Amino acid sequence: MSAHDPFQRVTAIVDLGAVERNCALLAGKLSAGTELCAVVKADGYGHGMGECAEAALRGGATRLAVATATEAFELRERVGAQVPIFVMGALTGAELDVALQARAELTVWTAEFLTELAERAGMFGFRPRIHVKYDSGMGRLGEREPFGVVRLADAAAADERIELAGVWTHFATADEADDEFLPEQLAAFTPVAEAVRELAPGCTVHGANSAATLRDPAAHFDMVRCGVAVYGLDPFQRDPAEHGLEPVMELLWRLCASPSPSVAASSRRCIERPRNSVDFVGGRDGEDVLGRSFRHDDGLTITLRNDAHAAALEVEGDLVDLRESGDVGVVVP
Repeated sequence: MSAHDPFQRVTAIVDLGAVERNCALLAGKLSAGTELCAVVKADGYGHGMGECAEAALRGGATRLAVATATEAFELRERVGAQVPIFVMGALTGAELDVALQARAELTVWTAEFLTELAERAGMFGFRPRIHVKYDSGMGRLGEREPFGVVRLADAAAADERIELAGVWTHFATADEADDEFLPEQLAAFTPVAEAVRELAPGCTVHGANSAATLRDPAAHFDMVRCGVAVYGLDPFQRDPAEHGLEPVMELLWRLCASPSPSVAASSRRCIERPRNSVDFVGGRDGEDVLGRSFRHDDGLTITLRNDAHAAALEVEGDLVDLRESGDVGVVVP
C-alpha cells in the first residue's frame, strides 16, 4: 500500500440474507392478494440499492420503489425488464425522459404533469403506467382534493397514450404512538381508491409504509411499500425483534480511547472517521444514525455524536471492554 492509498477506517457489513428474510417475513404478514413492494431509494437506505433489490425479490417482494429517475434507470439495468419499478418522487422534464427510458411506473399529481407525460410518451413507443397520488394528509406530494384525484384518474384512463396503473397515498403518522390520524386517512383514501378502481378495475391501490403494514391490515389494499422494515429497522423505534425483523447492517470502527480528562471522566470515547465516510448509513451525512442510541445485550447504551471529522461514542455502562483501542461493532439499530 502506498502513502496515497485510502485507509479503510470504517466498514459496513450488510447481511443480504437478512434482507431476504425480512422480506419473506413481511410478505407473510400481508393480507391475501397483497403484494410487497420493497423501497430501495437512497442507495437502499445506504445498504446498497442493487444488492438489496435482488435480495428483496428473492425474499418475496414483487415490485421495487425508488425516489428518482436516475435510481430507476440504474435499477433497471440491475434487475432486468420484467420487475416493476415505481418512481415515487416528482420529476423534471429531463428526469421524466430518463424514467421513461427505464420503463418505470410514474407518480402523477397534476393535470399539467399528466399532459406532459402523455406527450413525451409518444417518443418512447409504449404506454407508460402511471399512479395518481392523493395527498390524504402527508402534505408532501399529491392532489389534495378527493374529486380532483378522481378527475385526474378519469383523464388518465381516457388517454390512450398512457395506462392508469394505480392510485396511492402515504400514511403520515402510522409510526407514532397513540396515533389517531391513520384511521382518518384510511377513511379519506378508501372511497377515493374505490372510485378510481371503477375507472381502471385492474389498477393497484396502495398506501401503507412499513409502520402501517405492521400496524393495520386494513391499510394493506393491493400493495404495501416497505422501506425501513426491509433493512431490519423498527418503524416504531422499538426493538426490531418484536416483529421478527433482523438488522441488516453492522458498522465496524477502530476505537481509540480519548486522552481528554474531561471526556474520560464523563465516560466518552472517540472513534476516528472522516466526515465523508458516512454515506453508507443512508440519509444526509449519517444524520439518521448519528445522534441515536443503541441498547446492547451486554448492558451498554451507545450513543453516536457527530463532529467535524469524527464521531464520538457516549457510553453508559461498564467500560472495561472498551478501554483499549481496537475494533468495535455497532449494529444499526
